[in-house]
Amino acid sequence: MAVVDEDVFRAEVRDWLEANCPAEMRAPVRGDEDLCWGGRNPTFSCPEQKVWLDRMAAKGWTVPDWPVAYGGGGLTPAETKILRAEMKAIGARSPLYSFGISMLGPALLEYGSEAQKLHYLPQIARGEIRWCQGYSEPGAGSDLASLQTRADDRGDHWLVNGQKVWTSYADKADWIFCLVRTDATEKQKGITFLLFDMASPGVTTKPILLISGSSPFCETFFDDVRVPKDQVVGAVNRGWDVAKYLLGHEREMISGMGLAAGDPSLGRTLTDIGDPGLRALVAAFDVDAYAFQAMSERFIDELKAGQAHPAQPSMMKYAGTELNKQRSELAMAAGGSDALEWDSARSNTGAAARTWLRSKGNSIEGGTSEIQLGIVAKRILALPG
Repeated sequence: MAVVDEDVFRAEVRDWLEANCPAEMRAPVRGDEDLCWGGRNPTFSCPEQKVWLDRMAAKGWTVPDWPVAYGGGGLTPAETKILRAEMKAIGARSPLYSFGISMLGPALLEYGSEAQKLHYLPQIARGEIRWCQGYSEPGAGSDLASLQTRADDRGDHWLVNGQKVWTSYADKADWIFCLVRTDATEKQKGITFLLFDMASPGVTTKPILLISGSSPFCETFFDDVRVPKDQVVGAVNRGWDVAKYLLGHEREMISGMGLAAGDPSLGRTLTDIGDPGLRALVAAFDVDAYAFQAMSERFIDELKAGQAHPAQPSMMKYAGTELNKQRSELAMAAGGSDALEWDSARSNTGAAARTWLRSKGNSIEGGTSEIQLGIVAKRILALPG
């Protein structure tokens, strides 16, 4: 790979972004409905959102550090950081939000066959396929390896039966990456990592309403779903290896909520606080938030270089989710009784209260806080079991 002068590259990126990022894509995201998720039947909040996605995908910059052969930009870690920094400098939104990018893509790069990489990764990079994750089950949450959704070998295909729960955006996803049991005599060693189309006969979803009044979560049911034999990622009965690798990237993604879309400061948002005690709490929060941002940057550098401790994602996930919950608590305190308002346009239909209630789930999704602390205690601090 040719050596690129970073100052020259930074100037080129800055010029390209200035010329190609629409003004509408430099405004803050207003909510989940304002994000671009792509998929077979994508919806865009405005025409400029599609323009921004198409331009970034053409450059490979929706996944700048993926290989060019798989739809990426082929950038080095240093170049990727420059791109992210220059996007942040002009307030450019991420062109695409995707579980395919944050979770499945890294797993395919590590465990997928060459045919799977060439087939799925470019589609993910262009935003043409939207994924959901089939992990948790009603009887297998924290003890995920107890899952019972099964895939029976029927010769030329798998036949999948079972149920998943907390399947984020299952009702909107095109495909699912799913853990299934292919050997009932083993626990971890009897699990297989399977990909299949959510439009397959026998797949149904049911939304789950949360206390916040809305939810991306669903129950997902599989009744005699036929899946081609070549849709296994990795080896049959070795899906637990893929699952653990993917969970590390999921926890990295979830920990990012501690950064509040790239700006960790709460004090910059809450500028009219009369109570000096509350101002002190917000200032202390900002110190922790900036420390977390620095730790996150170091962790991502180590992860990209293959130098991260395997348990670091658990540490980051716990710290990030606790920080996000604290942010919501302080925002509610600063808002006083007005923050409890639920329905009017004045409060953006209770955005503060709904965000606060939703944040309670942060310590459960992606692995409970108790599980993460246990991993940190055992694998980083080397404490006795």
